[in-house]
Amino acid sequence: MVKVTAAEVNKLRQATGAGMMDCKKALVEAEGDFDKAIDVLRKKGQKVAANRADRDSSEGAAVAKVNDANTEGVSIVLGCETDFVGKNENFVALANRIADIAMTVDTKEELLASDFDGLTVADKLVEQTGVIGEKLEIKDFSKLQAPYVGSYVHINKIAALVGLSAVVDNGDVLAKDLAMQVASMGASTLSYKDFDPAFVASETEARIAVIEKDNIELGRLGKTLKNVPQYISMAQLTPEVLAAAEENAKAELKAEGKPEQIWDKIIPGKMERYISDNTTLDQEQCLLDQKFIKDEKVTVAKYVESFDGVSVTGFTRVALG
Repeated sequence: MVKVTAAEVNKLRQATGAGMMDCKKALVEAEGDFDKAIDVLRKKGQKVAANRADRDSSEGAAVAKVNDANTEGVSIVLGCETDFVGKNENFVALANRIADIAMTVDTKEELLASDFDGLTVADKLVEQTGVIGEKLEIKDFSKLQAPYVGSYVHINKIAALVGLSAVVDNGDVLAKDLAMQVASMGASTLSYKDFDPAFVASETEARIAVIEKDNIELGRLGKTLKNVPQYISMAQLTPEVLAAAEENAKAELKAEGKPEQIWDKIIPGKMERYISDNTTLDQEQCLLDQKFIKDEKVTVAKYVESFDGVSVTGFTRVALG
């Protein structure tokens, strides 16, 4: 049996990240040939990867990178099988290294084919599957370009990027705040104006059906019933709908005997509540229409307006799971 030195084992370990005993065994099997030993470890990774192909890689690390000019950002999710591995500093370092490479490409497919110290990224993941013993894969990939791009990463579980239309004073603060909003509230589009009318209609029908079903059970239990909205998006609140809602509010005030001279002070609050009750879809899915997490008295759109000469051009969000 060929003898291998500690220095040779350490060199292979540094190159591959494999454990000392795995490196020693690989060098012995390769009769001391360094390149062949790497091949031995790679084949081990392929075998492990094949055996774990059907495993669920729902844990891992979400990473975001932005270039020095703040004009382009990328975010990825490197998936693994357990939270223990996902929190490992070497695994997080691997995710960051892959994210650095991702800055040079435009698609996940290009990333997997990119060079990683003489291997493709795809082959590196196979190699590290053998080292770590868990299925590894790029679960998500997104890229964003804008005159200014900011990012936010939440404990390596969620990574968000936000693009602004211009470079402005305190734009870094705005971009980070918005990226935190995206990470926290999980918007799927910028504004209710982006919704397809057919989607809004079907979603309205589905949500009303769910509330009405819940109310049957609540009524049976003698509990307070949920409000059944007529609408769920500002896209449905036409000038005619809002005018009718205002007339209904005035009729209610008249029926309550409220003096007409104070209606102007009450109506705005009633209309605000009406709009809030009938735009639940917007509040859930539209970034600009959500309540700002740092000040729920204003919408995200209003917060952005406090920064002169800038708008949001887009955003991305990647997350584990």
